[in-house]
Amino acid sequence: MNLKEDINIKVVLEKTKLFRNKNNKNVRDTIVSTIYKTAEDITRKTVTKDTERMLSEQKIDDIVTSKKTGIPIMILLLAVIFWLTIQGANYPSQLIAKFLFWIEAKIGLFFIYIQVPLWLNNLLVLGVYRTFAWVVSVMLPPMAIFFPIFTLLEDSGYLPRICFNLDHVFKKACCHGKQALTMCMGFGCNACGVIACRIIESPRERLIAIITNNFVPCNGRFPALIALSMVFVGVSFSSTTSSIIAALMVVVLVLIGIGMTLLTSYALSKTILKGMPSSFTLELPPYRKPQVGRVLYTSIIDRTMFVLGRAIIVAVPAGAITYILGNVIIGDISILAHVANFLNPFAKAIGLDGFILIAFILGFPANEIVLPILLMAYLSKGSMLQFESISQLREILLNNGWTYLTLINTMLFSLLHFPCATTIWTIKKETGSTKWTILAILMPTVIAIIICFFTTQIYRIF
Repeated sequence: MNLKEDINIKVVLEKTKLFRNKNNKNVRDTIVSTIYKTAEDITRKTVTKDTERMLSEQKIDDIVTSKKTGIPIMILLLAVIFWLTIQGANYPSQLIAKFLFWIEAKIGLFFIYIQVPLWLNNLLVLGVYRTFAWVVSVMLPPMAIFFPIFTLLEDSGYLPRICFNLDHVFKKACCHGKQALTMCMGFGCNACGVIACRIIESPRERLIAIITNNFVPCNGRFPALIALSMVFVGVSFSSTTSSIIAALMVVVLVLIGIGMTLLTSYALSKTILKGMPSSFTLELPPYRKPQVGRVLYTSIIDRTMFVLGRAIIVAVPAGAITYILGNVIIGDISILAHVANFLNPFAKAIGLDGFILIAFILGFPANEIVLPILLMAYLSKGSMLQFESISQLREILLNNGWTYLTLINTMLFSLLHFPCATTIWTIKKETGSTKWTILAILMPTVIAIIICFFTTQIYRIF
């Protein structure tokens, strides 16, 4: 076939001339629609289509991309994924924790056998190794569940439908529709979400997506958010019901995070990153049967192990620092308690306390260790701890003055505060700019402080 006979070159050229007309706002859409119309004409003449399959896929798309049902289906699917992750990760996390802490005991005995000084033994075992054990046992099972499910959705062709549903929302926020996909990647790990921003061609819009990716809770923040949601809400229910309630509360937090992503993206696009959203043509690929080998490799090797490795690199030194701060005594209390007391007035103003703030600061290398550090500080122990049950955690928090305000603000601060060290490292590598990296740290932290301050004032008024 002679393509020159089928492509109306004159029409395309005429549309191209419209670029010179500054008053025409639909130039790009007109050209793209013309090209696609021509491509459809060629396809109609040369390609044989499976009409029945196309009709069945069209029926599915009429539901999953509908203005009425598309977003509710997305939210329901998100809740199911979180519930599966919560339920599925509990038992493997316990097994891995038991195994790693069994090894911890053996390492401690070995160090005693070879006569390692007690202070060094405790620093390496209770500080460094225990941090490693917490990060692996907390992060690995949820990621090993979440990432394969996410990759299945990606491989089956559903993720482009999510992008389609959210495209108009992100356009109204003056950012790129593909940011919906990079945001979804942030649920597994914000560092992965930042790397995924490479799919956005516009440097300005890519930068907006990178800076705002932190507002969706990553895998490292889920355990604390889930545990805290079960403490004050799900403790009176059965195990299955508690996990459902916890999943729904996390979904609400996710929706808050998405809303904050849109608001900050709009604010950035109207201030320091001014510009209009660039247009792009979103193709909905056919639904495919996922390739199991590709799904496992992509989710386990490329995502889970890559993220876990980075988290361990930055979290292990934090374990040593936390141990030192918790065991060096000045006066009658540790350095950790001194710093918490210094931060307490400011923390009270935003509905928290000094120990919560110091836990977030020391948890900067990895969000997984925030809750163990907090428990260590509350119980004045020299090493990181984990609660044995939700009831025990509730009792510890109540004994240290927690109220519903403390719970709400701790969850909001966890959702909105500065990115972890792994994410910041990734932002610096992706942007190549210290300025934008600092903004990515300061902006969410300031927003978290402001929101917690306002919720505190509202709570105290009513």
